[in-house]
Amino acid sequence: MPHPDLSICIVNWNTRSDLEQALCSVLQADPDLRTEVIVFDNASSDGSPERVEQQFPNVKLIRNPDNVGFARGYNLAVSYATGRHLLLLNPDTVTRPGALKALVGFLDAHPKAGAIGPRLLNSDGSRQYSCRRFPQPLAAVFRNTPLGRLFPRNRYTREYLMTDCDHSREAEVDWVSGAAMCLRREAWEQVGGFDEGFFMYAEDMDWCYRAHAAGWEVWYTPSAEIVHRIGRSSDQVPFKMVVEFHRSMARFYRKHHAPGWPAPVRWVPTFGVWVRCGTVLLETAWVLGLSRLRRRK
Repeated sequence: MPHPDLSICIVNWNTRSDLEQALCSVLQADPDLRTEVIVFDNASSDGSPERVEQQFPNVKLIRNPDNVGFARGYNLAVSYATGRHLLLLNPDTVTRPGALKALVGFLDAHPKAGAIGPRLLNSDGSRQYSCRRFPQPLAAVFRNTPLGRLFPRNRYTREYLMTDCDHSREAEVDWVSGAAMCLRREAWEQVGGFDEGFFMYAEDMDWCYRAHAAGWEVWYTPSAEIVHRIGRSSDQVPFKMVVEFHRSMARFYRKHHAPGWPAPVRWVPTFGVWVRCGTVLLETAWVLGLSRLRRRK
């Protein structure tokens, strides 16, 4: 029996209703494409694995007794995969018809492409900036910070998000979002899996960085569309996720950029990351506090 064209790997943590929609959409998107679906469950307590067993008997379910994070979860999920290509997919997604065929077709037609990302859309159909340039220090100062809200059209955020590019055309890019990331198995095996030092966030950016270094191309295509409802898992533990995001960004800097900085100032970007973390934590606490006050009125 031939191997599947695509192994769809989903790492889940307490997103039962979203996971159900994600599975329905991938199973119906391209029924004539040879696929297999693997759900790696990170010790969910909301009945997610039971729902998969009951409603999706053909989905390969791996129950993990502990929450090992996204990076390790995907590495373990891929270890069960047999497809020619791999789609790493968030559970808070809805795959539109034709998307899977478009991703597989692109990799088959571009042998130097190690990864391809689809056009990601918000629930209202608006575009997410799912392909980006590798971040520079000033992008972190303005991206999703109070300063960035004061200057929403600053050049550093625009460069990072590639707002100057035509997102209606295919393009070779620095990196694509791990919310929906289609990989050539050969590239995954050569580059290696995700760095498990990233519990959550930046594992996708790090993998693309290493893929470029290994000679692979990373691409974006608008011909495949997937709806992504951002943060459905992370919103359950907002403070922890703020810390994990900044820990991952600090790790990315130490791994790929710090060796090139002069030793006396090598600590400055890491210090800046944690200052930013404190600022975002305070803002998150303020926003959540206001929300609770409004609910009491």
